[in-house]
Amino acid sequence: MPHGTKIFKAGDTDLGQSTDLGQSTDLGQFTDPGLLRRWQWLEQAVGPAVALPTEYPDGYHVPQHRHSRSQLLHALVGVVLVTTQHGRWMVPPDHAMWIPAGTEHSVEMLGDVSMRSVYVMPDAIAGLPDGLRVVGITDLMHSLIVESEKLPQGAELEGRGGLIMSLLLHEIPNLPERPLGLPFPWDPRLAALCRRFVAAPSPHATIDEWADIVGMSRRSFTRAFHRQTGLSLSTWRQQACLFAALPRLADGEPITRVALDLGYDSVPAFITMFKRMLGASPRLYMRGSRDSIRVTNASA
Repeated sequence: MPHGTKIFKAGDTDLGQSTDLGQSTDLGQFTDPGLLRRWQWLEQAVGPAVALPTEYPDGYHVPQHRHSRSQLLHALVGVVLVTTQHGRWMVPPDHAMWIPAGTEHSVEMLGDVSMRSVYVMPDAIAGLPDGLRVVGITDLMHSLIVESEKLPQGAELEGRGGLIMSLLLHEIPNLPERPLGLPFPWDPRLAALCRRFVAAPSPHATIDEWADIVGMSRRSFTRAFHRQTGLSLSTWRQQACLFAALPRLADGEPITRVALDLGYDSVPAFITMFKRMLGASPRLYMRGSRDSIRVTNASA
């Protein structure tokens, strides 16, 4: 039985014997024996919630699959791209994505990723979210996830361990929803444009330019993009620029340089948008991210 003190890495195989998953999950596409055995174990685990940490290298891709449990996928370090039939969602550090049980999804790592996932039985408590969403990880939830990793996993817990897991479960519905999911269109031509933009954001990208590249009229492009992402191109581009800003700010680049590079007319305008999207100014947000990493490392 895996124990929370072990940090699993992609490719680990020390998870005991494989078991038959039946119809609960589709893992037929997996070629990594470590992840396959890990999730086979997960499907057989008991208890309302299981907390498992994983380290992934840059570019690692987890193929499409589903779990019989819901997943709170928390990116402690690095950025995660989650793809479902409903779109693609980028999850930055100190945020998480709630993936309801049975949802087909794949995961791509953008940079080295320290992932902390909590797998929750659908009927664990009342009030759990019933749809995909990106949420902010509060200080309380961060502490609960860190402590839950230290507990024996896959068994019914009592005493302190049971109280930690119970509080963790009851905090999930209270996590603040953030408009940080960055849905990608399913049309491969539009998705390719989005990927290129994420790789090299430019404040000068326009609807007319993108429409011309894919051979569509402005009106057809605008309708298709909004239908497939739920966002206008200007809003989508703004959110994508925010994601581009996060790693640069984390590396210590001045706020002024980042704001101007991303096309904002003024630093206050960038700060206002950042605070509206993430709930804190860039300086406070990045200070909180660094503090959370220090706390996690100190408790390991």
